[in-house]
Amino acid sequence: MLTTFINLFNFEGVGDYFPDLMRGALISLQLTFCVMLIALPLGLLLALAKIGRSRIIRIAASFYIEVVRGTPCLLQLFYIYFVLPAFGIRFDPFMAGVIGLSINYSAYLAEVYRAGIAAIPHGQVEAAKALGMSRRKMLRLIILPQAIRVVVPPLGNYCISLFKDTSLVSIVTVRELIFTGQIISSTNFQYFTVFTIIGAIYLFFSYPAALFVRYLEKRMAIGARRPAVVPTEVVPLANAEAVEGSTKS
Repeated sequence: MLTTFINLFNFEGVGDYFPDLMRGALISLQLTFCVMLIALPLGLLLALAKIGRSRIIRIAASFYIEVVRGTPCLLQLFYIYFVLPAFGIRFDPFMAGVIGLSINYSAYLAEVYRAGIAAIPHGQVEAAKALGMSRRKMLRLIILPQAIRVVVPPLGNYCISLFKDTSLVSIVTVRELIFTGQIISSTNFQYFTVFTIIGAIYLFFSYPAALFVRYLEKRMAIGARRPAVVPTEVVPLANAEAVEGSTKS
């Protein structure tokens, strides 16, 4: 088995095409950054729309989220790059990939935000209303700061998943890591070597990011759960005065 593995893994020519693979990895990182830059605020807006007061906006946001989550990301990329040109709307491959992944991930992140907002105790909302806070001020000062603590770890995990899902945009000819590997392996026929190196590159970027997300999760958990305080017996004011009088006498 080991001999077969060694025979399959051919180091010949790796130095020639490895820089091309790293350039493909750089494009994957650029895609990840651009998509998260769009999907994070868009997902928050969708979450707020879904829990908003307007029934029409709630229905529209829910419809968007369910349609996007209910269809494959690959199909959405096909529509953006191959179908929209029939209506006169054209995007270059990189922009089509950014738009398709942003649409897809914003729907998933919207549910993450919504779950984080729903995790805030209802008593705090009622207390804010009792203080006369407006809905916008309550979201800005009370709900969203606490929800961020809840949603940061899953948002980090989605960011890592996005870096791996950038491979989907190879279908629209974006020369990211997987597409670059396909071109190289089709010329030298070293499929095992090329795609093993690609897997190592993905792991090289994803594993440190996973460790960082784990660190953030621990940091966000600090102060979230405090030890229970044992209540002490409080002497009523009338009894306290009686005790003080008997002591003086």
